[in-house]
Amino acid sequence: MLKCRHAVDKADALVDGTPLSRRERLALRFHLLICHHCRRYLRQLRALLGSLPRQEDALDDARTQAILDKLDPPQSH
Repeated sequence: MLKCRHAVDKADALVDGTPLSRRERLALRFHLLICHHCRRYLRQLRALLGSLPRQEDALDDARTQAILDKLDPPQSH
């Protein structure tokens, strides 16, 4: 049986479109049947991704780093 941390990884992969093996899909489904926290996580993740605008072109490394810096600015001492 999957633990929640592993179920989250599999749910992320599922939402990203990463193919899961039949065994992984079944294990995730079973876990979601018994864990309301992970069901809520998956619902919230799908809602979040559904509300974001689609980016057609891949971001280059500089743009990706600029976004990451805005989310977690470097801290000065």
